[in-house]
Amino acid sequence: MGTDALWALFAREVAQRIRDGRVSCTEVMRACLARCMAREPDVQAWEHLDAERAMERAEAADAQSKRGIAPGPLHGVPLAVKDIIDVAGMPTRMGSSIMAGNIARMSAECVAHLEAAGAIVIGKTVTTEFAYYTPGKTRNPWSAAHTPGGSSSGSAAAVACGMVPGALGTQTNGSVVRPAAFCGIVGYKPTFGTVSNGGTLDPWPTLDHTGVLARNVADAALIASAMVHPGFEIDTACAAGRPPRLVVLRSPVWDFAEPPQRESLTECSDKLGAGGASMAQEELSPAFDEAHAAIRIIMAYEAGAHFRKLREGRGGDMSAQLLALIDEGWSTGEAKYRAALALQQRLRDEFARYVAPYDAVITPPAPGEAPATREQTGNPTFCSIWSLLGVPAITIPVGRGPAGLPLGLQLVGPYRGDASLLRTAAWCESQFGFRGIVDTEERQ
Repeated sequence: MGTDALWALFAREVAQRIRDGRVSCTEVMRACLARCMAREPDVQAWEHLDAERAMERAEAADAQSKRGIAPGPLHGVPLAVKDIIDVAGMPTRMGSSIMAGNIARMSAECVAHLEAAGAIVIGKTVTTEFAYYTPGKTRNPWSAAHTPGGSSSGSAAAVACGMVPGALGTQTNGSVVRPAAFCGIVGYKPTFGTVSNGGTLDPWPTLDHTGVLARNVADAALIASAMVHPGFEIDTACAAGRPPRLVVLRSPVWDFAEPPQRESLTECSDKLGAGGASMAQEELSPAFDEAHAAIRIIMAYEAGAHFRKLREGRGGDMSAQLLALIDEGWSTGEAKYRAALALQQRLRDEFARYVAPYDAVITPPAPGEAPATREQTGNPTFCSIWSLLGVPAITIPVGRGPAGLPLGLQLVGPYRGDASLLRTAAWCESQFGFRGIVDTEERQ
């Protein structure tokens, strides 16, 4: 493989080839940066791309290898970081003109862990305004007329078109899983609290998760494993093992699923069953009927608290959508907020009982293909319950819809059941073989 094709490698492949001495960090970085230059005019994934810093870090990593210093698990792997997460010396603009001059003095904890593992951050990817709904400039790599999803828009697009093998995103409602599904890649949201939010915009402290976007399950596990809090552990082996016990789930928002997404879910279920998985079908109990209302109450109340001063001083520079959420939060009483938090815990306990007989739930990650608009980022409703509960969730690409854009399959596991969920997702991934936008003749 020539250096011009190194951008197409998975993160694990990059790290292994560098360890084996088959390729240098600088060769990989040069290939990824060339890919960025080639695709960025069409995709517009980057808020800030620092090629000079990236090459300097790659050269330093090669020098470290020559000195015989043992490499970390991500040695030389180029990564992107969503622009609500601090990287020392880089701007953190959060998708808002309000933050135009904000330069991070220190890196977020998750970034510091990744860099300690040898990863090289090459820049900051576009986010929606303050990680809410108002989109930025990024386009879906499969079709420029379609949204890439949000709020981790640039991270999903950058991974999907081969600019980097992995990226960080965050999810409050559906902001890792949904854009990953729309862009034909893997999006993994670990159990709430697994990864620190220190140094990351965190307006919704009971809901915000830091997650990973990658091109396969093994890469998502590898990158996430380097970020976890002490006491948490993510198995990077992702050994598929025995066929899993799965349950196809209809949640209270099933009617939002478009016909192609419903058909895809049925086809996926049949294929997984044919591959040996034990398949069941169920609906969530009526106890979950208020889950979507609860996450909205929590989001509004916490946004009202977090953005109060900014709204008072710079409200004229905020979108109407965000202003409405903040104002809604100001009118939400504390009793209503506390009741929503209590429901959150009850539903987490209820879901633990529900999922106990299975290795994972399978459900749509989104209503369907990415909508043909860049004025909004798509409906997060199929992710909302899992974000509310803080349980681990992952989407894998499984095919394309009628417009030729990707469709995904979401798997959900029990609270702190990340290791089992990743093994199950790896097994399911092996049944489909859909690789997304970078698996073209260029990868051969």
